[in-house]
Amino acid sequence: MQARLLLEDGTLFTGLGFGAEGQSSGEVVFNTGITGYQEVISDPSYCGQIVTMTYPLVGNYGITRDDFECIHPFIHGFVVRRHEPMPSNWRAEYSLDRLLKEYGIIGISDIDTRMLTRILRHHGTMKGILTTGAERVEELQERLGASQLMTDQVARTSTSSIFSSPGNGERIVLVDFGAKSGILRELTKRGCDVVVVPHDTTAEQIRRLNPDGIQLSNGPGDPKDVPQAVKMISELLGEYPIFGICLGHQLFALACGADTAKLKFGHRGGNHPVKELATNRCYITSQNHGYTVLEDSVKNTKLAVTHINNNDRTIEGLKHTEHPAFTVQYHPEAAPGPFDSSYLFDEFLEMIREHKRNNPKKPRQAQLAESLRGELLYAQK
Repeated sequence: MQARLLLEDGTLFTGLGFGAEGQSSGEVVFNTGITGYQEVISDPSYCGQIVTMTYPLVGNYGITRDDFECIHPFIHGFVVRRHEPMPSNWRAEYSLDRLLKEYGIIGISDIDTRMLTRILRHHGTMKGILTTGAERVEELQERLGASQLMTDQVARTSTSSIFSSPGNGERIVLVDFGAKSGILRELTKRGCDVVVVPHDTTAEQIRRLNPDGIQLSNGPGDPKDVPQAVKMISELLGEYPIFGICLGHQLFALACGADTAKLKFGHRGGNHPVKELATNRCYITSQNHGYTVLEDSVKNTKLAVTHINNNDRTIEGLKHTEHPAFTVQYHPEAAPGPFDSSYLFDEFLEMIREHKRNNPKKPRQAQLAESLRGELLYAQK
């Protein structure tokens, strides 16, 4: 089956199709990871994007149930140099081709992914259209020109209802902007009582859950497309300890008065070096984002830069100078990728405990009773 990928600059790649048949469009990006293609495909932060893997061999170890980062993949296409249709791995349950067919995702192989990556690095990410049909190039160009990049990715990937993962430890409200399962795994592994809420949950609704801390998740797209989340964070800042990851980091920065902008081609892969300024130590990190917090915009806020990217010097971490809150641009839950930064979840829990020691609260039962009395008095009025 033939497949074609057309970029908005007119570059056409012709290769072999695998996975689903049809046509799809989206932003064409590249990931530099050597392994972890299943986690990449199932990462909600790739919602609406056509993902190119720079590593040349993909599909060789198959697909296994335990490696999914969300239940339903949201990518719009998958581009590889060589697709291996027959995996060889004791963990494999089925093939990459079957996975893409099940979720209607078009794959293309046998194209020069090195050339494609160099184009994206030089010109920046751009729109593309992927097809297994026989449409004329002029027709594809017309459709691509008329297409628009998505702006509602967070709403598409976030949970639509509240659910919990009970534990005996600190209660963490995880705000789901398109969260990877790795964040929930890291919190539950530490015994946390996790309550996952939708992206548009208000500050008052979060207060009613009586959390000990708030986790802002990763997610896709432009942080400025989620203004209600910025408002929620600004209202809760100072009341509860906050830890933000990736999109959560960018939303936190906006809530504190900083600004964000789109990167030329983003950071996507499991091998990005990040320096912690306090210790001068370098961490190898997993990353997936197309936007960054602007350094100049941080200067007039109450934020301090804690980490920078060793490749391009962009901001990779922030902390609030007055309130218990910190964020990172990279992924400490690291799936796929290194585990260098998982200690940040421990620091988050320690920050929560210190905040509770300095700000003792009434027992939850007493708080609930007080809240019910207040609602009753309000109803009587």
